[in-house]
Amino acid sequence: MFTTPAFAQAAASSPLEPFGGLLIPMLLMLAIFYFFLIRPQSQRAKELRERVNAVRRGDTVITSGGMVGKVLKVSDTSDEIEVELAENLRVRVVKSTLLEVRSKGEPVKDAT
Repeated sequence: MFTTPAFAQAAASSPLEPFGGLLIPMLLMLAIFYFFLIRPQSQRAKELRERVNAVRRGDTVITSGGMVGKVLKVSDTSDEIEVELAENLRVRVVKSTLLEVRSKGEPVKDAT
């Protein structure tokens, strides 16, 4: 029936306290997402961009359509490369559609 002084003092806390209690866990979650998801993805994208820009004759490439071919001609002035998919089958491919570039001496990745 009667309230004690301890309960009366606890009720008069700051109205911004719930936001302060949520702010630290939210910032921690953002940091975790950045270091485990966003940063590695941007590093992989940067590495692929560098490999695509450094593609040269003789490299094996995989296009976004799933075609695997050997690079025959690369032009510095154009955004296209000429790829041989099979004997006597040459196609022009835009560099931005490449998913993977394997150099001449690079081994094939294991499917694990």
